[in-house]
Amino acid sequence: MLKNYNLILFFLLSALAFGQQKPDAKRIKITGKIFEKGTTLPLEYATVVFQDAKNPEKLNGTVTDLNGEFNFEVQSGTYNVRFEFISFKTVEFKNKTYNTNTDFGTIYLEADIAQLQGVELIAERSTVEIKLDKRVYNVGKDMMVKGGTVSDVLDNVPSVTVDPEGNVALRGNENVRILIDGKPSGLAGINIADALKLLPADAVEKVEVVTNPSARYDAEGSGGIINIILRKGKAQGLNGSFVASAGDPESYSGSASLNYRSDNFNLFSNTGYNYRTSLGNSLTNSTYFDNTGAVNNYIDERRNNERLNKGYNTNFGVELFIDKTTSWTNSLTVQNSRGENPDNVFFYNYDNARNATFTRNRFNDQRSKDFTFEYATNFTKNFKKEDHKLTIDMSFSENRENDNAIINDQILGDPSTAFTERTLNPQNQNRNLFQTDYVLPLGENSRFEAGYRGSFQKNLTDFDISALDAGGNWVRNDVYSNLLEYKENINAFYMQFGSKINKFSYFLGLRFEDSNIEVNSISANDYNTKNYNNFFPTATVNYEFSETSSMSLSYSKRINRPRGRFLNPFSTYSSRINIFRGNPDLNPAYTNSIDLGYLKRWNKVTFNTSAYVNITDDSFQFIRRESGLIADGVPVIESTPINLATELRAGFEFNINYSPFKWWKLNSNFNLFRNETKGDYRYINSVNTEVVQNFDNTATSWFTRISSKVTLPYKIDWQVNATYHAPENNAQGRRYDMTSVNLAFSKDVLKDKGTIALNVSDLFNTRKRRWETNLENITSYSEFQWRQRQINLSFTYRFNKKKNERENNRRDDGGGDDFVG
Repeated sequence: MLKNYNLILFFLLSALAFGQQKPDAKRIKITGKIFEKGTTLPLEYATVVFQDAKNPEKLNGTVTDLNGEFNFEVQSGTYNVRFEFISFKTVEFKNKTYNTNTDFGTIYLEADIAQLQGVELIAERSTVEIKLDKRVYNVGKDMMVKGGTVSDVLDNVPSVTVDPEGNVALRGNENVRILIDGKPSGLAGINIADALKLLPADAVEKVEVVTNPSARYDAEGSGGIINIILRKGKAQGLNGSFVASAGDPESYSGSASLNYRSDNFNLFSNTGYNYRTSLGNSLTNSTYFDNTGAVNNYIDERRNNERLNKGYNTNFGVELFIDKTTSWTNSLTVQNSRGENPDNVFFYNYDNARNATFTRNRFNDQRSKDFTFEYATNFTKNFKKEDHKLTIDMSFSENRENDNAIINDQILGDPSTAFTERTLNPQNQNRNLFQTDYVLPLGENSRFEAGYRGSFQKNLTDFDISALDAGGNWVRNDVYSNLLEYKENINAFYMQFGSKINKFSYFLGLRFEDSNIEVNSISANDYNTKNYNNFFPTATVNYEFSETSSMSLSYSKRINRPRGRFLNPFSTYSSRINIFRGNPDLNPAYTNSIDLGYLKRWNKVTFNTSAYVNITDDSFQFIRRESGLIADGVPVIESTPINLATELRAGFEFNINYSPFKWWKLNSNFNLFRNETKGDYRYINSVNTEVVQNFDNTATSWFTRISSKVTLPYKIDWQVNATYHAPENNAQGRRYDMTSVNLAFSKDVLKDKGTIALNVSDLFNTRKRRWETNLENITSYSEFQWRQRQINLSFTYRFNKKKNERENNRRDDGGGDDFVG
């Protein structure tokens, strides 16, 4: 409402000024900034009014942009000048003459407490903000994720998809870098997909999607960067919120966000507990052929999971305002969880005529523990000149995971075939991060940046499989057991320069990264050391056709380093005939990314489109092959990542935000992409024959998402999200299409201090990954559903702040790619 009010006033002022200007009058330039007093944060859409002192009906003026800045022209003369923003005290300069270009510097507006108490609706920011270089998704207004996890949040972000296993992709590319508060975090632990399922959605303030990052960011992630910004209080005094939820399948959660801010410090805390049940299932139907191509036998695999995760996470921090230009922030984060995953698998065996031969049952009772501790500190020094700044960041984290399982296996009806195995999988990760960034404005329209980042990481994973012998002793299985040590030391330096010339602006950067990687498979006595250093150039060019229309062209070189399960020879053992094996000898993949974007804003519509090309050398590809081992008379099939020669990915996408009425908001995302791979792979099959697989493949696919939010009578909000993934061919088979629909309702209560929300994730229970695989002697069809339909009811209570309280435009990401001259 506030935004529309100020825009309407701006257009009226502009129309009046245009109709009343004199052809021979001298035109002068008026510039300046409007900030909030006490926080030095910019006020977007604040109004600047120039009223002719002799003829009060003659008006001119403008509204401020995202950075609180204004810039316009008026006729020279005598004016009454006002700087206004709803719920803030107006600043006025009466009866002053302006004959030359005037810079008002920074105008500070003070919040009007009397007005605040009487205002019911204060500037509600869009759920999705589309900018030329990135998209910002504000979580606070989304009903879909109440009571959910960060994984649910990301699955609602434009251009981002989360598959049924929790793997995150950006524009269809899974090689994406995920940051928390602008940096790698110990919260991510060893498996980022698992970490995102543990963090509560209510801990997230917003998500930034950067498809072609500048040199300031890590070069990691060929698909781009997703930056998750956690909540930190900004309002003066004590304020906060509480959220409680319950769901089906049985789930409970509670979280609290508290903040106390004074002139000298800011205390903030986010604490949550969750008890979450997730029902899942999968199937694989395999047909085995002999060397003549005739059917040999069939195996149908059926799996059911009833995952349970319970745990807490807490974050506590303090920001000290040492003086008006210096702040020091310290925070502690602890996350502790326990999980259960009873995995019940049945293997139905048939002969070549589809007659049942035997059924094997494999019950994998898995238990897990996860503990993460992280300390982070930030020092920020702002110098006298605007945007002249030095920041220093350090963080130290440790993550400990322990996954153990007891496996009971036998052919039904034949007790003599019964055997028991166990898996022990303790994992430990230590990560230290040191970073400093320096920003130096040069003149009015240029900026220089430079910085250093040192990231030092060590992981130790001990995967042990043992079988229980007749004497009751555990005997280690050396075929599948492995002790893996991973060390990663990366030192990076960057510099970049940007400038703006009228409507044209550019940003040029260069990053240097020195990488020292050790992948040591200690059990196999296989030691791999990889030392390499690379330069990563970046460039962005923008042109503003008008205030509502602009275009950008950007380039960056990226790297994707293999980590975690990509490298670990073994990490799971729930199936004897379908296994996953990591590849310790994987090399990093390098990508050259080019992105052409266009942004256009109308009164009710924002349209953003881009065409992109990613060219990757030594790209990672998952293949399925015969391992050379035999179980129950059939070859054991393993899935493993390899380096292929080249991959070309090109695509086109667009995002639209449309508000046809005040009570109806729509936003949609469409992405069409073409993926071309080239390369050959050789391996030895179960009959000791070399198999050469040609991975030359060209596939075209697309996905789309649409979200509709409607305000019903009695102020009930109704939101629907629908997502569709089109099918896609690959070199070894085909991935089928997938559709999912989410639904949510919410109602404000207790004079807008509370909100009740009901959401349904995967309304029609259709969110299943389906694919087929065709190998030389085996074909299979598979389905996988990580989580079945989930229903959640949540209640949110806020104190000392209203539902739509204006969020200050504070940068919490330690900087970014925005450049304003």
